[in-house]
Amino acid sequence: MSGRTSTRYPAELRERAVRMVSEIRPDHESDWAAITQVAMLLGVGTPETIRKWCRQAEIDGGKRPGVSTEESAELKRLKRENAELKRANAILKSASIFFAAELDRPQR
Repeated sequence: MSGRTSTRYPAELRERAVRMVSEIRPDHESDWAAITQVAMLLGVGTPETIRKWCRQAEIDGGKRPGVSTEESAELKRLKRENAELKRANAILKSASIFFAAELDRPQR
């Protein structure tokens, strides 16, 4: 049994949390204090979740280096497509070997 569970939060909640952190940040001594406050206000399980959302929003906004959400989705799509093409190639290779063997058999 895995110790990690995945709880998907709606995109609206993510956007609101990121916006709230940026709005209340000046009232707190650190980013973490603001993030912790927002997590408590919104009922998000752990402040680390909101911290990750904030970092990803900075990457998507071009304020921080990293892989954007769009790039990540495109990479995932391309990997899936690549795996599908490899499966198709393996099937075609097996079929060509089978039919080549059929052609090599003597005809009666």
